[in-house]
Amino acid sequence: MAGDIIIAVDAMGGDKAPDMVVKGIGLARKRFPDVQYLLFGDRARLEPLVTRLPEVAEVSEIRHAPDAVSADAKPSQVVRTGRKSSLWLATESVKNGEAAGVVSAGNTGAFMAVAKIILRTLPGIDRPAIATLLPTQRGESVVLDLGANAECNANNLVEFAIMGEVFARTVLALERPTVGIMNVGSEAGKGTDAVRGAATVLSDSTLPIEFHGFVEGDDLAKGTVDVIVTDGFTGNVMLKTAEGTAKLYSQFLRNAFGSSLFAKMGYLLARPALNKVRTRTDPRRYNGAMFLGLNGVAVKSHGGTDELGFANALGVAVDLVRQGFNESIKGEFEKVQVPQVPASV
Repeated sequence: MAGDIIIAVDAMGGDKAPDMVVKGIGLARKRFPDVQYLLFGDRARLEPLVTRLPEVAEVSEIRHAPDAVSADAKPSQVVRTGRKSSLWLATESVKNGEAAGVVSAGNTGAFMAVAKIILRTLPGIDRPAIATLLPTQRGESVVLDLGANAECNANNLVEFAIMGEVFARTVLALERPTVGIMNVGSEAGKGTDAVRGAATVLSDSTLPIEFHGFVEGDDLAKGTVDVIVTDGFTGNVMLKTAEGTAKLYSQFLRNAFGSSLFAKMGYLLARPALNKVRTRTDPRRYNGAMFLGLNGVAVKSHGGTDELGFANALGVAVDLVRQGFNESIKGEFEKVQVPQVPASV
């Protein structure tokens, strides 16, 4: 396949796949006309969809995968029996050098397990983390981990801080991003052993990181720091709470503007401003969580997204490849000796 970048796609992953996936590639092509795609999935279902969209057919190659990973499949089961699935084969194409990155809207746990086995972690990294960008009052902040590691020790959090800081410099073009650890308070004595141990390391070490200290839940919306580090359990709750709150206020606004004739007239006047808010907070705009720390680019799209959201997830993968993110991570871990927190801490 010609093209400067090839992205592998799990075409059967997601609530609305494969239709949503194929249409998403069509939208992504407008932004990335030179990117090519390997679509892994059921050829009988994919060929008619691709044929109907010439702009997709021109940049895509279908690779038949007889199996698909269900949303409720256990990761251990997929690892044992899923080697002919679209998820496995798409990820394997990155390891084989056929594709520069892989994108899936399928089962998150299975995707992480498969990616860890096939791609493996980068040197110096114990566990990969899921990271994404979230809107704030100041712009955008990187948040990790969002669910890959429900329980983390202090060393894991230190590694997340380094990866998140590199991500912020590479993707957000911040010269010296600030890093904070999510906690139940900003005081030094608060929190679990893991967060206090990680904070001690980041405060006392010679790592080239602008460590802010502890941050709390409301600091996420404020944009107090550029990178927020937390364990996967807390991070996933934060993400789902933010998404749910955005939908709640959107519904409040719809109800309020539809409550009377004068309210509807007010909506007509306010519509341009409201459209700006809607665009700024649209979760599809921030779709595409990265698996940081793997020896390859892997991007997880929200399972319930539409073609616009999936196109944005594809864009995240392309950006990471073009900006050499993994090479930056490797270089950072080669330059610094990551301090280890004693097990008793």
